[in-house]
Amino acid sequence: MTDGYPQAQVPLSTGISATRPSSDASTCDDGPFATVDDLEARWHALTSEEQKRAERLLADASDLIRASCPNWARATPLTRERVACAIVKRAMLASDDIAGVTQHSQTAGSYSESFSYSNPDGDLYLTRSEKESLGGDGVAWAYDPAVGTVT
Repeated sequence: MTDGYPQAQVPLSTGISATRPSSDASTCDDGPFATVDDLEARWHALTSEEQKRAERLLADASDLIRASCPNWARATPLTRERVACAIVKRAMLASDDIAGVTQHSQTAGSYSESFSYSNPDGDLYLTRSEKESLGGDGVAWAYDPAVGTVT
């Protein structure tokens, strides 16, 4: 077994070895899963400064997907692209003037306004549904030593 996640049956006669799912060149490189153009098509046109930031964040988001979801290679390229863009959009919605703010309140006379920021620091993260789209962050499994199979 590799990385704690069963990928195939463990043959008892030849010792422990596990095979990883086959992958092609499109799933094993370290490049980003989406481009700046993909992000712009899903969101809005970016300034040149935003494009530079988005390019870096898309690479970071792709690395986060690879590190957090061991079955990411099984997801379709479109799913990986969609999730990478969603991660980056959340991060880019936070601007520098609100860094660290978790609550904001403003009052003028008898009028008041109050709201909280969902991602004030612009962190990269995966939602539960995004993890599920990418094959999960691990699946429950059990090894039956009597039969020699993973259930």
